[in-house]
Amino acid sequence: MPQGATHDLATRPETAVTTALGQRSIVLVGMMGSGKSSIGRRVALRLGIPFVDADAEIEQAAGMSISDLFAVRGEAEFRAGEARVIARLLEGGPQVLATGGGAFMNADTRTAIAAKGISIWLKAEFEVLMRRIRRRHDRPLLKTEDPGATLRKLMEQRDPIYSLADLTVESRDVLHDKIVDEIVSECRAWRAQLRRRHRARPTVFAGPKNRHAAAGVQGRDCQRRNGRTPPSCGD
Repeated sequence: MPQGATHDLATRPETAVTTALGQRSIVLVGMMGSGKSSIGRRVALRLGIPFVDADAEIEQAAGMSISDLFAVRGEAEFRAGEARVIARLLEGGPQVLATGGGAFMNADTRTAIAAKGISIWLKAEFEVLMRRIRRRHDRPLLKTEDPGATLRKLMEQRDPIYSLADLTVESRDVLHDKIVDEIVSECRAWRAQLRRRHRARPTVFAGPKNRHAAAGVQGRDCQRRNGRTPPSCGD
């Protein structure tokens, strides 16, 4: 490959993102119908890394569909199994991982994602979600008399938790490639922020000079104030 072509490849935004990821996963979170699977596949293709659908992995492990899992085992058991599967999948980065709508509600799952991934909330308005989910009948939580009211209630409960994600990208009725562009751009900004934090981190040397300096700071902090020695100074 010509030297110029190698340089162009190295400076592509996709290359910068995959380099910054290391062994982390890009984890897509958000409501059902927000496009986590369809957009996630395109993001993975753009970045040249695998795509994994957590719901598909759960179905494969259980040998039944998500709807049947809810019906046979109940939501509580499903959520426990979902958390275990996602924890296992996070060991396989770098990848793009699409999660189920309720997965990010689990605090342990959020902690695992924070440790081994970068979370992106695909945020969609109610009307957009309703238009999309009307086309499908495999959403167990929406099998109610009023799916619209159920969806609104779920959004009220979940959106504050989704907002804890590292990044937010609006999912809307535009070409998927546009949303993929925005995800790559947001990931590049995240990479730049990480680099700034790393450069700003102070370096502490454990040499004698610094130990004396530290002792001097402690001594100044422990000077008597108004005739009293602060309790934290000990003896």
